Amino acid sequence: MTNYTPDNVRTLAFVGHGGAGKTSLIETLLAKSGAIAAAGSVAKGSTVCDYDPLEKEHLHSVKLAVAHLEHLGTRVHMLDTPGYPDFMGQAMCALDAVETVAVVIDAQKGVELTASRMMHWAQTRKLDRMVVVNKIDAPGVDLPGLLADIQAAFGRECLPINLPAAGGSQVTDCFFNPGGEADFSSVADAHRALVDQVVEVDEELMNIYLEQGEVQPEQLHAPFEQALREGHLVPVCFVSAQTGAGTAELLDILVKLLPNPTEGNPPLFVKGEGDAEEPFNSEPDPAKHVIAHIFKVEMDPYVGKTCVLRVHQGTVTPNSQLYIGEGRKPFKVGHLYLLQGKQLSDLDAAVPGDICAVTKVEELGFDMVLHDAADDDHIHMRALDFPHAVFGLAVRPKKQADASKLSEVLHKLTAEDPGLHVEHDATTHEAVIRGLGEMHLANVLEKMREQFRLEVDTHPPTIPYRETILAPAEGHHRHKKQSGGAGQFGEVYLRVEPMERGLGFEFVDAVKGGVIPGTFIPAVEKGVRQAMGLGAAAGFPLQDIRVTVYDGKNHPVDGKEIAFVTAGKKAFQDAMAKAKPIVLEPIVNIELTVPEPFFGDVSGDLSGRRGQITGSQPGRGGMMMLNGLVPLAELDNFQQRLKAITGGQGSYTLELSHYEQVPPMVQQQLAAQFKPVEDEQ
Repeated sequence: MTNYTPDNVRTLAFVGHGGAGKTSLIETLLAKSGAIAAAGSVAKGSTVCDYDPLEKEHLHSVKLAVAHLEHLGTRVHMLDTPGYPDFMGQAMCALDAVETVAVVIDAQKGVELTASRMMHWAQTRKLDRMVVVNKIDAPGVDLPGLLADIQAAFGRECLPINLPAAGGSQVTDCFFNPGGEADFSSVADAHRALVDQVVEVDEELMNIYLEQGEVQPEQLHAPFEQALREGHLVPVCFVSAQTGAGTAELLDILVKLLPNPTEGNPPLFVKGEGDAEEPFNSEPDPAKHVIAHIFKVEMDPYVGKTCVLRVHQGTVTPNSQLYIGEGRKPFKVGHLYLLQGKQLSDLDAAVPGDICAVTKVEELGFDMVLHDAADDDHIHMRALDFPHAVFGLAVRPKKQADASKLSEVLHKLTAEDPGLHVEHDATTHEAVIRGLGEMHLANVLEKMREQFRLEVDTHPPTIPYRETILAPAEGHHRHKKQSGGAGQFGEVYLRVEPMERGLGFEFVDAVKGGVIPGTFIPAVEKGVRQAMGLGAAAGFPLQDIRVTVYDGKNHPVDGKEIAFVTAGKKAFQDAMAKAKPIVLEPIVNIELTVPEPFFGDVSGDLSGRRGQITGSQPGRGGMMMLNGLVPLAELDNFQQRLKAITGGQGSYTLELSHYEQVPPMVQQQLAAQFKPVEDEQ
């Protein structure tokens, strides 16, 4: 196997909306480079990256996949991401494993929702970006208009690095060539625009360019990389994954122009916790100690747990002894693998930039940082801002004997899917799974049934109501219990006050003189938190509240932790009765794409659901994009209604925006259904 250095490693993630052709494009690149004998087909379920049975059945990606190829002595790692918004949790994981994000756009459909979101997220993670326009030979495409749309959506820095020619059957390079034939625009003009854009970041080179009127391609390499890092240039290239047009040129672009690990922006590591947290820069040096980051976990029924990691510093080998975060017990890597979809091949060493996998190390998990130096134990990646999981389903095994199996299966599913969350409803004693959309949860249920042989019953989506208070209040409780022998005693005085929406919970210890010993203050907070989980108005968890404990009493013999837990809980409940508790409901951002003739009907339906339209804009192909805010509780049966209105052509995504007070009538209904649970005394 070739010995690679960081200089001849490239990493990029292919992102974009579902159906744009990311998986097919990777397949064509693999075949063009000789990594596979022939390109497979999404329709036939024979591609490298769509290997999951559900992907083959539904003909679209549902999870992140990894492949690699070798071209011109360079190893290129490619990440194939799901395109539908329901699976954005999987797609976003790719951002911390690559130098470059390639946003793939369908030439027929234009700039779609996922492309816009991923372009924005890639920019916030300080990644190099490029745009790949696929299906350039499709009938009726308006490529000049699409290029204008791309520049309008993402900025004038989006410049073509090649142009379609011969009716989309080939492309002409615009970076190295100052002239040539193209189906639209001018190669010479595109070349000049690229050079003008690149030299702007290098004053010395700009002066040479102004004096001589031209610069050599080798002079442009360093400023080209700088322009990419700074977002001053976003190259646009044209391909057809189906015919292969432009794919050979794309391979050359990946190797000759995209950054290696020493040229991209440093990954967003931080060191320390809380207020002591500060940026930390890894160095892509194979000789330094190891820093690697796990960005994908897969639970294979045959292989077991597979953890995919990106090496950022040092060299990982099969004999490496690595620590997990703050852990003090190292593990031995054992086998180290390169990935080609689901196929694993042995790897002798992974250098900075390499993407590899380890298997059967149960203590490993998503987002963990691995290292081999004791002073690196507080390094972690800056957290990704994952979309909120707002769709919910309560699940219960059809067979009571499968109760423990359900817990085990849900643990495995959440381990490999950052967009999936599991809650346990204290009232119904059911597990509630929350995902990014109906398609996401349908996929989870199907995986339970097909892969894990687990049948479950489900209930309609549960609404995650919350509660807060409108007024400050004080509470007091003395807990005294004597039943022979040692007793229990604890007395707590506290005050509560509302905080701004979204601030959560704050606990303040204002006790003076040790009237409540410091060792019992955590017990008081524990009791308060227990009461917050039970709600006050309608049984929903409380939030956006500050609780200040300012006085109390202890007993030198009977003072117990359990006594102060109870006293804290009861004192909080006493305050709640005076603090005007209210119910809050989740308000979601909704983004819809609907055919223009149905725009009015859909807007009217949303308004009837207490929705508020915040904006709209025309899309491509006679579609309209609609933005709004709507209570999540009002979206019951909206999917079926939207399909009925638009003839199945409408689609939408949801994202949690904020919480608002429910209307008085709704609060009365929820409060009427609330049956407080009596404490056992």
